Amino acid sequence: MEALIAIAIGTLTAGGIYLMLRQRTFPVIIGLTLLSYAVNVFIFAAGRLVPGLPAIIAKDAAGYTDPLPQALVLTAIVISFGMTAVIVLMALGSWLESGHDKVDMDDEKDEQETRA
Repeated sequence: MEALIAIAIGTLTAGGIYLMLRQRTFPVIIGLTLLSYAVNVFIFAAGRLVPGLPAIIAKDAAGYTDPLPQALVLTAIVISFGMTAVIVLMALGSWLESGHDKVDMDDEKDEQETRA
């Protein structure tokens, strides 16, 4: 099971980095989302969750599961949702202003050279 989780985390990370290196805004947004999923799964898996045990210490329970990784992942999900919403709005504004979503840094350099 650990190998399956490690492969899933590695696949999500590799896919997220590959998509973040694209020159279009939509794949960059999807790449950031995949990367945040990979981090969430990593934090959740690193928490050493124990099935069948409560997250709260009780007198009659044999043990407890550490609630900190669960809280961190829940917080990260909320933050990544807000971050994705902001990035989507920025990409939409850029697309409405320029008419395309391609990120091309050479165009700015060429425009500056032709003006000079």
